[in-house]
Amino acid sequence: MGISVDTFFLERNGQGTLQAQLQQLIAEGILSGRFHVGEKLPSSRKLAAHLGVSRITVTLAYTELLANDYLTAKGRSGYYVSENAPVPPTYTPVRRDTEVVDWDRTFARRYSDGDVLAKPKNWREYRYPFIYGQVDRKLFDHANWRLCAVRALGHKDFDSLTGDHVDQDDPLLIEFIARHTLPRRGIVARPEEILITLGAQNALWLASRILLNKNRRAAIENPCYYALRDLLNHSECKLSYLQVDRDGLLPETIPDDTDVIFTTPSHQCPTTATMPVDRRHALLSRARGLDAMIVEDDYEFEMSFLGAPSPALRSMDRDGRVIYVGSFSKSLFPGLRLGYMVGSEPFIREARALRSLVLRHPPGHIQRTAAYFLSLGHYDAQIRRMAKTLQRRRETIEEAIGQYGLTVAGRGMLGGSSIWMQAPPRVDTAKLARDLQRQSVHIEPGEPFFSGENRLKNYYRLGYSSISSERIAPGIQQIAEAIRRS
Repeated sequence: MGISVDTFFLERNGQGTLQAQLQQLIAEGILSGRFHVGEKLPSSRKLAAHLGVSRITVTLAYTELLANDYLTAKGRSGYYVSENAPVPPTYTPVRRDTEVVDWDRTFARRYSDGDVLAKPKNWREYRYPFIYGQVDRKLFDHANWRLCAVRALGHKDFDSLTGDHVDQDDPLLIEFIARHTLPRRGIVARPEEILITLGAQNALWLASRILLNKNRRAAIENPCYYALRDLLNHSECKLSYLQVDRDGLLPETIPDDTDVIFTTPSHQCPTTATMPVDRRHALLSRARGLDAMIVEDDYEFEMSFLGAPSPALRSMDRDGRVIYVGSFSKSLFPGLRLGYMVGSEPFIREARALRSLVLRHPPGHIQRTAAYFLSLGHYDAQIRRMAKTLQRRRETIEEAIGQYGLTVAGRGMLGGSSIWMQAPPRVDTAKLARDLQRQSVHIEPGEPFFSGENRLKNYYRLGYSSISSERIAPGIQQIAEAIRRS
């Protein structure tokens, strides 16, 4: 008895090639127990006709499964499920009619009650996606990234790919960051002062775990990156919210008992304000007087297409009290989850030890692929391409905002990929965002960025990294009309 062709189907818009989809479909059928040992697969000709694909597509899928011992070939008789194919376990799962665990009592801590800005999975289908932090396929150098990934899979890089490096990072990536990335920010660092992280958020978590406890105080900007605030709340430290103005954080407002200051001086999140150099000196002086540490999140510094970025706070630090956090999420792609932190050697030693307890090190293949992409010049070429495109979109969105009478609350003077907006006080932008979704428009409500009681609800963020220039003005028009109706 053979397996019927009616069992097989392919999604033309599915993930991967048709060959890969078919290969996965057969493998899953075997692993789930739907296809049994010894059962015959349809002939390549018959299955190809049923699926509407070329016969070679089916033959190649069968050949791959034959090589992996999922299938066996019996002369001219055809392909069969191999006797050596993985056999699904034979057991009867226990049914839980009712759960009796009291989860409110069981959880020692809860992490699911923080603020999360929902980014729709189908945002690419939106006609006007003013979404922040997502990659534009037209701007990403997918071909060269793939070549670098294949190179990192080669025999020469076998140890980097497969080895357990315990608490160490890829030396090629560390070398590039030390010699190329950090000097652009005025920072000089030895390899012992650099640690690779799973994005900037992982770096912020490491810093908070090392520097804070329930007896210490952290100061953060208000508004700020909402995940940082929630992360610090879970650290059980005392927390102060510092209002920002058009130049960012005000050093004189930092409480006297502050131990750690978290700041985004080059591109304040979310207002995009850039802290002037004299205020940066004042912040360092205030931290020195308090004997406090500073954690500098320098996201988006590569997107300074309107002028040269200001020197990083770390580059001005003479005391070793600034921990610098960088990320490739905005300049490459967010799914990469690759960042880095720079600090004095004693701090990085502790961060390395803590990281090794949790995840040992970021995947070696990802690190080596990124190292090749950066060192071969593909990264710089992509940054230049992105900067030109973002500048054109920035000009278009600013013109449209003025044309339709919307109010800008903050725009980065050096560039960036978003604009911080203010609606009239009567407008709840969370409701506005829901209403706009029905018109295929995506904006980000501003309330989650604010801390404390009476959070402001009439702010919102417009990202322009993933929306084409020709759709910006019509999208802004939709937003303006929705605000007038509110």
